[in-house]
Amino acid sequence: MSLTYPSPASGALPAAADASGAPRTYQVRTFGCQMNVHDSERMAGMLEAAGYVPAEGTQADVVVFNTCAVRENADNKLYGNLGQLAPVKAANPGMQIAVGGCLAQKDRDTILKKAPWVDAVFGTHNVGALPALLDRARHNSEAQLEILESLDVFPSTLPTKRDSVYSGWVSISVGCNNTCTFCIVPALRGKEKDRRPGDILAEVQALVEDGAIEVTLLGQNVNSYGVEFGDRQAFSKLLRACGEIPGLERVRFTSPHPAAFTDDVIDAMAETPNVMPQLHMPLQSGSDKVLKDMRRSYRSSKFLGILDKVREKMPHAAISTDIIVGFPGETEEDFQATLDVVEKSRFATAFTFQYSKRPGTPAADLPDQLPKAVVQERFERLTALQDRIAAEENAKQLGRRVEVMVTAQSGRKAEETHRLSGRAQDQRLVHFSVPEGAPAPRPGDLVTVTITEAAAFHLVADPATAEDYSLRRSRAGDAWDRSQADSCGAPAPAAPSGKSSVSLGMPSLPIPSR
Repeated sequence: MSLTYPSPASGALPAAADASGAPRTYQVRTFGCQMNVHDSERMAGMLEAAGYVPAEGTQADVVVFNTCAVRENADNKLYGNLGQLAPVKAANPGMQIAVGGCLAQKDRDTILKKAPWVDAVFGTHNVGALPALLDRARHNSEAQLEILESLDVFPSTLPTKRDSVYSGWVSISVGCNNTCTFCIVPALRGKEKDRRPGDILAEVQALVEDGAIEVTLLGQNVNSYGVEFGDRQAFSKLLRACGEIPGLERVRFTSPHPAAFTDDVIDAMAETPNVMPQLHMPLQSGSDKVLKDMRRSYRSSKFLGILDKVREKMPHAAISTDIIVGFPGETEEDFQATLDVVEKSRFATAFTFQYSKRPGTPAADLPDQLPKAVVQERFERLTALQDRIAAEENAKQLGRRVEVMVTAQSGRKAEETHRLSGRAQDQRLVHFSVPEGAPAPRPGDLVTVTITEAAAFHLVADPATAEDYSLRRSRAGDAWDRSQADSCGAPAPAAPSGKSSVSLGMPSLPIPSR
């Protein structure tokens, strides 16, 4: 589907140059899941391959919104942002705005009707069209709408600008074959399409050669990988193959589906040293009735059984989840079943959501939609329970020696505490200090420290002496130094020691605590 609408964009200059011939700047704003984050890296890569440069502290010439249709108030958030940019664009002739992602795939021409100052709209199946659509909009002085109904080219073949030099996302599949009643993703991203194992491993190898020591395998349902070419053990084989790649120290994946989670995957996790002891597996509800209404093809006993098997093989594994509160027809008894499963599961962290209608999903038309006040009250009880469990589970980490990969993002209180931040092997967030006189790490380096404090959403390690702190400089740290030299011609900043403080500028992409 391709339509054009009148647009204020004008001019016949090269797409990536302004009136003076200087490169045009861009900014990508991302809403939603890790898949969207990775798609945004591709959008940035394609724009830079076309000659655009990132906007650094100035208003971008091109602003791209990569949208989500799953999160609550996704459309309000988009149109609110677009409304804020309308006067900015009016004051900056030649500025362009593009909207892509799941909401663009769903709303299509509605976006241009509500925000006619937008220049380009593209969907989840044609991310690679972005530079051409911007070019056409500018050349023709007309907004461009291009929505495809099926995948144009597998996104991983597109140029990518990674947000992190020390870690990377690798898509192993796109789309989903499940029919959960609350989810619109299959309608927007289509049926599952799997990449060939050789292509995936080649991309992982390329990331490692570029300095990354951690990869996260992405899919709407990663553990159903292989369904398209008929190998039910393809995902466990892929994990084991990642274990054979020299220099790859940490492998993660998200998100699996409990119904397709098999013992061979648990064995591969436990027996492959660089697959991290961390699992994010969505529960959604602890009530078997609600799971049936959600069309989730497992029950709470199966879910808990998987956790038991994982912990039997990996006793220190940290498990996180997604939970929806207030699904249509959820009774107090159903909600109590969720609380019971959460208590038994001992999640390290959980993404908790209040159910809200998503137009186009079967659940939106179900009877017995719950009042907002009821959903809010249950949500607060659930989060209080999970916060307590998270604090108790983190307290068990006190005194443990953990290896932390340093990230470029420090905590909110870094200026005050003089601590740096990183992720333990189990993905727990650790804020740590560098002892006086000890060598400072770079993002991507690894430090081994002893946990001295624990809170619900993070751990703290304040080594008393230099002997309690160990630094292992890594290829990823070297890559960080190179990236800093390339971007600003200066070495990476030193880490704090003593009373000095530092701000490290590149964002990391951790799993949020809640």
